[in-house]
Amino acid sequence: MATRRIEQSQESRRLIVTAATELFAEKGYRQTSFVDIADKAGISRGSIPWHFGNKLGLLETVLDEQLQAVRSGSHVEHVMDFIRAPASRLFITLIGEAVEAGSPIREHYAQLHAALRQAVLAQVPMAALPAGLDPEAVTVLLVGAVIGVHVQWRVSPEAVDLDAVEATMRALLPLSVD
Repeated sequence: MATRRIEQSQESRRLIVTAATELFAEKGYRQTSFVDIADKAGISRGSIPWHFGNKLGLLETVLDEQLQAVRSGSHVEHVMDFIRAPASRLFITLIGEAVEAGSPIREHYAQLHAALRQAVLAQVPMAALPAGLDPEAVTVLLVGAVIGVHVQWRVSPEAVDLDAVEATMRALLPLSVD
C-alpha cells in the first residue's frame, strides 16, 4: 500500500510540474495561479504546496528540470533540439519578469545563465580561439546568440530557418565538440 501511495505522489508531482511548465511558458509566472495549475494537472490545489511549499518552490523545480535538460548536452544539435522543445518557451516568457528589480525569479535566471555559460565554456577548446580572446567573453556572446535565435524563432518562426541556423553555427563555430 505504501508503494502505491509513493507512486501516486510521484505521478501527482509529475503532473503538477508538467502543467506548471506549460502554464508558466504560456502565461508567465505572475499570471499563473495554483488554481490554473491544479485544473490543468487534474489534481487537488492543495497538492501543490504539499509538494513544493509555495509557487516559487514550484517554479524553482520547473527551472531546475529545464536546466538539467540544458546541462545534459551542449553540442550544436542538442542546443537546436532544446530551442525547438515546447517547454523551452518558458525561458522566453519568463525573461521579462526576470529582468525586473526585485523579481522573485531574477536570481534563478542569473543561475541559469551562469550554468549555460559554464556548459558552453566546457565545450570550447581554448586552443581554437583566436589569440587574445577572453574565453568567458566568448561564452557570453555564444549564449546571447542562442537566446537571440530562440527569441526570434518564437516570435517569427516563419522568418527563422532553424536548420540553416544550425548549419551556420557548425560552419562558424568549429569550437563545439561533437
